[in-house]
Amino acid sequence: MADTATKKSSTATTTKNRRRPAKNGAMLTNEQNAENGFRASEKLSDNLQRVLVDLIELASQGKQAHWNVVGKNFRDTHLQLDEIIEAARNFSDTVAERMRALHALPDGRSDTVAETTTLPEFPQGEIDTAEVVDLVTERLEATIGTCREVHDDVDEEDPTSADILHAILEALEQLAWMVSAENRTPVR
Repeated sequence: MADTATKKSSTATTTKNRRRPAKNGAMLTNEQNAENGFRASEKLSDNLQRVLVDLIELASQGKQAHWNVVGKNFRDTHLQLDEIIEAARNFSDTVAERMRALHALPDGRSDTVAETTTLPEFPQGEIDTAEVVDLVTERLEATIGTCREVHDDVDEEDPTSADILHAILEALEQLAWMVSAENRTPVR
């Protein structure tokens, strides 16, 4: 009996593995292997960079508005600004990390952002809630405009990056609608 048990266990350990043995370098296509494969063209990198700086600036200006908003509906506006800031920060991180995955170099330095953003400068000082609503809506729409402007070129080269832009557009367009509704009057 001991011999039978030994035979069974030795047979189990000598059964040939049917998987291919591991190799030092993965044999993947360029599109599958981000480390050695698909690299963003200069155009794709530039387009993603344009979106990145607008998102970073949107978050920064959102904070400026958040700290200095005053007036009617202060609390609601103050909290809504936090939602915009969080979305812009999360999306900027997603875009920057996508750029790195494609071997592009995101540049979020304050000088770069200030020099290249499409968003106008945000006013200094306390600002009434109604004016903040208009200013923030304008900045959301500028960021949306940048995403829409680069979308087709991004999609042509890298549909995955275009999917990221879709998510950004969906969220920012909803936020722009919700923020702008504060100052709207019903259409009759």
